[in-house]
Amino acid sequence: MIGIIMGSESDLRIMKAAADFLEQMEIKFELTIVSAHRTPERMVEYAKTARERGLKVIIAGAGGAAHLPGMVASLTTLPVIGVPVKSNNSIDGWDSVLSILQMPGGVPVATVALDGALNAGILAAQILSTSDTTVEKKLAIYKESLKNKVLESVKALEKNEYKKN
Repeated sequence: MIGIIMGSESDLRIMKAAADFLEQMEIKFELTIVSAHRTPERMVEYAKTARERGLKVIIAGAGGAAHLPGMVASLTTLPVIGVPVKSNNSIDGWDSVLSILQMPGGVPVATVALDGALNAGILAAQILSTSDTTVEKKLAIYKESLKNKVLESVKALEKNEYKKN
């Protein structure tokens, strides 16, 4: 249901977080490498056939010039979530962030934080949840677990009676 693509194998260290979250939510996904610059024909084929392959959302991670999310978004009507990746040739990741964030009118890409693949996975699941109650219920449980984790931290902190005087 979700396509996870990245510009190179080195991006997998980041993009794995989206795959891990979707796996935890039991949401089907495909994971592959599609380089906008080195395999443009593959990118065009991937984007143009995504809907017929059953994809509902595409998560695209890229570093450096980071053209992959925007180019894929230009070729499909599916929602595309861009993950800027801080790569070896990056300018502290800002080049990737701005390349994905500053899309022209008519070609939107939802953009998460630098190296924010986990949030991309969550956002993709939330998009699916608008028409899938099973995914919605799993997300509600996940959100509740986040709340409970914070409340447990509050209790642990109060138990140690750490208070600023």
